[in-house]
This record gives sequence, C-alpha cells and structure tokens, in this order.
Amino acid sequence: MLTENRTEKPKVVIDTNVFISGLNFWGKPRKILNLIWKEEIKVCISFFILKELEKVLKKDFGWDKEQIRSTIERIKNRTIEVQPEVKILVIKGKSDDNHILECAVAGKAQYIVSGDKHHILPLKEYQGIKILSPAAFLEVMLFNYNTSL
Repeated sequence: MLTENRTEKPKVVIDTNVFISGLNFWGKPRKILNLIWKEEIKVCISFFILKELEKVLKKDFGWDKEQIRSTIERIKNRTIEVQPEVKILVIKGKSDDNHILECAVAGKAQYIVSGDKHHILPLKEYQGIKILSPAAFLEVMLFNYNTSL
C-alpha cells in the first residue's frame, strides 16, 4: 500500500451508527470517537445527525436527558456544524441515509465513516468522498496521517 504522510487533518462525516456504537461499546467506533476528542480529525455534523443521535440514545439505549445533553454538547464542541442546502436522493432503501451524504457534500468532507453495510458502505464513494468502515478509516489514519491509535 502506497502511503503519503500528511500533516493536515482529514475532514470526515461520522454516520450516526458509528457515534452510537462508539458511545455505548468498545471497539473501532470508540477509537474513531477518541480521534474526535483528541482533535485528530475534523468532523462535519448536521442538525439531522445530532437529532437522530439524540433520538436513538434515548429510545434504544435509555440514556437520560442530562447524559444526552452533555454528550451532544461535547460533540458540538469538537465538530463543525454544516447546513446542507442540496437535497440528495441517491439511497433508495433508507432515505434518511441521504442526510449523511448531504452533510458530507456540504462540509466538503474527504471521508464518510459508516457501519451501514446495506445502504452507505456499498456506495464506496460519492462525489469524490471516500466511504469507509470504521476499521478501514482507522487504517487510513494510521498509514496516511501518522495517527497513534
């Protein structure tokens, strides 16, 4: 694999499922969140992603309002909030996933990190934005950006 050591931090959109996994479990999604906390990546986020995150943490994981509020605040403090202006209708099976693409385009992201094997990962790339699993993105960070994981 050809690598190129870069000093600029990559601009990334993190799919809600990676946030959820990283906040609730150990593993590669947690390592991605650690990159955010250590400010080793620039993360673009949208209102939709934040609202979906809030909803899933409450409904599926039983987080209380204060836990959710402080976590959302922490995420907002480490991310760049973008407001997508272009509607994208590429993903047919789960139209909400188009919001991830919209955020990436609006934020001029280089990567989308997702665990969605059915709708997002199969695209592999969208308008020059590479779409990677958490494991593949961590490899990119390790080899191309001199990140210590």
